[in-house]
Amino acid sequence: MADAFDVVVIGSGPGGYVTAIRASQLGFKTAIVERSELGGICLNWGCIPTKALLKSGEVYEQLDHLKDYGLSVEKRGFDFEAVVQRSRKVAAQMNSGVTFLMKKHKIEVVQGSARLERGGAAPTVVVGARKLTAKHVILATGARARTVPAIGLEPDGERVWTYREALVPKAAPKSLVVVGSGAIGMEFASFYRALGVEVTVIEMMPRILPVEDEEISKVAHKAFEKRGIKFRVPANVKKLTKSKTGVSLEIEAGGKAETLQADVCIVAIGIVGNVEDLGLEALGVKVEKTHVVTDKHGATGVPGLYAIGDVAGPPWLAHKASHEGVHCIEHIAGLKPTNLTAPIPGCTYTNPQVASVGLTEAQAKEQGLEPKVGRFPFRVNGKAVAAGETEGLVKTIFDGKTGALIGAHMVGHEVTEMIQGFAMAMTLEATEAEIQATVFPHPTMSEAMHEASLDAYGRVLHI
Repeated sequence: MADAFDVVVIGSGPGGYVTAIRASQLGFKTAIVERSELGGICLNWGCIPTKALLKSGEVYEQLDHLKDYGLSVEKRGFDFEAVVQRSRKVAAQMNSGVTFLMKKHKIEVVQGSARLERGGAAPTVVVGARKLTAKHVILATGARARTVPAIGLEPDGERVWTYREALVPKAAPKSLVVVGSGAIGMEFASFYRALGVEVTVIEMMPRILPVEDEEISKVAHKAFEKRGIKFRVPANVKKLTKSKTGVSLEIEAGGKAETLQADVCIVAIGIVGNVEDLGLEALGVKVEKTHVVTDKHGATGVPGLYAIGDVAGPPWLAHKASHEGVHCIEHIAGLKPTNLTAPIPGCTYTNPQVASVGLTEAQAKEQGLEPKVGRFPFRVNGKAVAAGETEGLVKTIFDGKTGALIGAHMVGHEVTEMIQGFAMAMTLEATEAEIQATVFPHPTMSEAMHEASLDAYGRVLHI
């Protein structure tokens, strides 16, 4: 006999568990299926533990600059095992938090791998010996690291790592090559470099952080080089060879062949959706480039079956998955759902940090808009100078015809905590006049946001 539910969510990452909570709030009898750990990759092996590592790296790196603040310490060092253990404890704490939330909202957690079969109003979810029936089934199975075994870019747990192995090594390597300069690759490059590891980053695109505004990428590149990270851009990996002592990467950069040697290689070249072994083909679910194809509400075209988050395509961000999940279940409930096309900010937690939302300057021009661009450097911001965090800038992009804010880009200290201000402004369809009329507190680094908006219209005050 099948277990009957209103909603079954498959996957308990930030997309899945948030969707399940909202479903419960809306009165649906809800179950969530998880084959591994509650919280998914993000809480256990991604967003959260990496930020714990990065904080350790940031604090350790700050010790180099104590004299700038009139401070000193007798001895500088780190316990790598303790650094990793702190990261794992943070992940475990967040995992227990999700467990509590499932109990609080009376969501049944079903442990195991799910497979879909044809059913009634929606496909039946088979988990081991159990069969779960529901009116609505929501796929939130996420994604995993992309690998290229043909040229040796495949993790072995020893010499070649993905993000998962990079989180829990037994010891820090002396040298490291990172293939891919997106957020994941640069965050690990930043962390390991902070601990003194020799780091080289390989990027096949013409610049690092290729999804960011070109100007911001260039500023970040210089900042990373200043910290000792080396780059090969653009470059292609032709072959990786492993040995007992390390890895050898044959690359082509600038039309010239080169061989790089390192203790370890981290592969960070994108992700692929977790669409295998779910029974999607038999149901007729359309999958393109390892991602489930959906409409604007997450519907797959198969009655009662939806998909949200990483498995449904880019951008592959935890907050995007949560937002899509809430939208999907509210649509199912017949409510007017949250705006699915709301601006989605992106954050890279390197040192310095990078954050952005909306169009880049190049994208605005490609769309035929007449962008008005403003900039303000942190080197003349009072709070930044007082804190010794003067690296970077804020860049704003407005539509020259309407005055609407269409993009904002930052590089600098804790800019990931500031980007939500621009995201909210874009969600509220703010214009330059409204942002310029907003009172920003002094002294704060956020004043640079105000000044960059003023600068776009020739009204900047402090430069």
